[in-house]
Amino acid sequence: MTTAIQIDHVSKKFTLNYHRTMKQMAVASAKGQKVRDTFLALDDVSFEVKQGESIGLMGLNGSGKSTLLKLVQGVMRPDSGSIRTRGRIAGLIATGAGFHPQLSGRENIFLNAAVFGMSEAETKRKLDAIIDFADIGRQIDTEVGFYSSGMNARLGFAIAIHVESDIFLADEVLAVGDKPFRQKCMAKIKEVREEGRTLFYVSHSVGSVRRVCDRVVVLEKGRLGFDGGVEEGIKYVQYDGDDGSTDDELGADI
Repeated sequence: MTTAIQIDHVSKKFTLNYHRTMKQMAVASAKGQKVRDTFLALDDVSFEVKQGESIGLMGLNGSGKSTLLKLVQGVMRPDSGSIRTRGRIAGLIATGAGFHPQLSGRENIFLNAAVFGMSEAETKRKLDAIIDFADIGRQIDTEVGFYSSGMNARLGFAIAIHVESDIFLADEVLAVGDKPFRQKCMAKIKEVREEGRTLFYVSHSVGSVRRVCDRVVVLEKGRLGFDGGVEEGIKYVQYDGDDGSTDDELGADI
């Protein structure tokens, strides 16, 4: 089976600044206090994902999940190690990422779609479907800077899910939006899986991971803690399953 994503000894370091201004930094330095520090968001992580696999990426907040997705998408580069991907990548890894606040929702569809590699002709062909899925009414012609976080998520997911991709990345798509929208998202994610595309899905929702994933990878403080079956992974990360998402909310058929 073809490898879709290969993560080989990947590490990513960030710098944490304790002070915001030059004056604060100078005063702290004069007093012998730390001005900045570094920490490893990812520490020597290695695993691979086969084409068509549905991976649930789990772990507590701060474990490095979102950082890993950004590295896979190419938004950031690892400090050491390598990440290789095969095919076009699409997905929603940050609410409203790539949107220009002074452009309308309609204009941002073309801008964001271009970021994903869609041609203008392809975007025009899918425009009505994207707008219909986002379901934000007349606000589609309003500046995105006036959108709520939920509206940003609707539009962002609507664009990403209509990209013809080989790999789909989703970071907490159920964290925002109302119940009907979350159900639509999960139905679309199910379609992604059934089409044979590779799914890389970050979520704290045990119910949705059980429904759309066939393997779980758990990160612990930037390191790979577990890689295996879904139920075993959920037990490993010690989620109790009470995540507030019922079978009815997520869609019992998913």
